[in-house]
Amino acid sequence: MNCQFRTFRRASGVWYIENTATRQQESLRTRDTDEAERLLMARNEAHRQPAINMQIARAYLSAADPSSVSRTWQFVMDEMAKGKKGPTKDRWVRGVAQKPFDHIRNLKLVETRAEHFWHVLTTGTVSTNVTLRRLHNFAIDLNWLLAGLIPRRQWPKVKFRAKRAITLEEHEKILAGERNPQWLTYYRMLWHVGGSQTDVARLCAEDIDWANRTISFSRGKNRSPVLITFGRAMANLFKICPAKGYLMPKISRMTESDRGSLFSRRCRLVGVKGVTLHSYRYAWAERAKTAGFPERYAQEALGHKSQAVHAAYAKKAMVKVPCLEDWEQQMKDKIVRLAFQNNDENSGPMELDSSPSICDSTI
Repeated sequence: MNCQFRTFRRASGVWYIENTATRQQESLRTRDTDEAERLLMARNEAHRQPAINMQIARAYLSAADPSSVSRTWQFVMDEMAKGKKGPTKDRWVRGVAQKPFDHIRNLKLVETRAEHFWHVLTTGTVSTNVTLRRLHNFAIDLNWLLAGLIPRRQWPKVKFRAKRAITLEEHEKILAGERNPQWLTYYRMLWHVGGSQTDVARLCAEDIDWANRTISFSRGKNRSPVLITFGRAMANLFKICPAKGYLMPKISRMTESDRGSLFSRRCRLVGVKGVTLHSYRYAWAERAKTAGFPERYAQEALGHKSQAVHAAYAKKAMVKVPCLEDWEQQMKDKIVRLAFQNNDENSGPMELDSSPSICDSTI
């Protein structure tokens, strides 16, 4: 029987292998003759007996890792869930419970091919794409997969649904259509605090410091502390809430999905479309940027440390740039007022510096 592959050595001393049918050549990356012969025999043997290749591979894998031949994707899903806690774990469990994953749930890793993953991707959603990527990378990182099933550049691009902030008009329409006092308080607090729906729902009376007019809480996502000064509107809301325990007891006991469903129902009834409870965070960030609120304070309020994340929240905010000429005149007037104030406070007369400054420059 003619051999499918043959070897040859180039002038550099490196051995190469050539497919006699396609004439395709590739380097064996070795100068050792014995090693080149073994690689050639393995290639020809694999070509002659494709039916037993999988069994041979299983035998080798079983010797190195006894569980490798029986490990399924459900096992990988369960192992990955062990490293998550709280709401993150709940989201992961819901993610892998999606119907498209039933196609690979009980499939062994050593028997998985690219078309299996492709079937999951084509029948799933954006969430399926993100979850499958994490599952795939987790298996590779732990060496449960010898190689990636789908090259990184071939994964379908993740395209999230467009998100936007809730407008003041929409917020007022929701308030006008709501009759439950707790929900009215909840929506108003979301508007003023900018926290996540769960963080705001679980605010307690003990979190309020009336002496310093601040409210403090820990973000449920990463447990980072948040300390926010509140104004008159928030103070009025706190006064109508219970003096002990949760400020909104009924809403605090609900799950995220229940609160989201009730909010969606309210939006449908009042004719508001394209927003969720998370849209209140976008609204807070955009209002902060439009008002010139320092970005470091906005990051602390939103719980984000990355400027890129905050920029994504406020990317649609429109900032009206003031006239530079008027701005310079305002700064000049401010300097003059401060000078006269200091002159009145001091016992002796104070002369103003007549030397030219930046504010005196002509544009």
